[in-house]
Amino acid sequence: MMAVHEKPINTPFQLIAGHVALDLVNTLDDRFGPTGPQELLTTYDDLLHFLVESELLTDRQARKLKRLQGSPTERTQILEQVKAFREALAAVAYAQLNREEVPEDSLETLEGCFKQAAARRRLTTEDGNLSWSWKGLSRQLAAPLWLLAQSGADLLLSEQSVQLRSCSSDTCRWLFLDTSKNHTRRWCDMKVCGNRMKARRFQARQAVKA
Repeated sequence: MMAVHEKPINTPFQLIAGHVALDLVNTLDDRFGPTGPQELLTTYDDLLHFLVESELLTDRQARKLKRLQGSPTERTQILEQVKAFREALAAVAYAQLNREEVPEDSLETLEGCFKQAAARRRLTTEDGNLSWSWKGLSRQLAAPLWLLAQSGADLLLSEQSVQLRSCSSDTCRWLFLDTSKNHTRRWCDMKVCGNRMKARRFQARQAVKA
């Protein structure tokens, strides 16, 4: 089994996927790299940091969740549940991209998380308009899991799912939604993987000429 390296979060997350569910999958960085993946979600606070940057939580809500009573073990359990959800989401997404059969255990994990999220929402009305809202969101340590699960459900069960792509770099393969005009986006970030691949091709051409 390939080792997972922990990478402390000192800088903002790279939210380039176009959807928070895919940005979540990308928090296991270098997933296909030769030296093994790097874990960007190493603590519960990292998870809150990710949710705030993704605009699923406000700063105020995140502060309330940080102050909640709960043991380090409970916070770690929530983090591990989020990671399990992330890996199930990744397994389904990459299976769809590769035109492979979707793993049954991954579907079961997603279904369980989707049901948890659905059970925490309530139907409300404002100015005659119906909408879903969350019950006691900032009073539950598991709130990050519910928010991310709902985001994943919203993506996989929507028309947006047909825009799912992965970076053309074999060692990267970060996920993103291709919303380009001609649906020709190939890289997670042209400044990173795109330029790196261009440099490799240039070096290869120069080696042939030598």
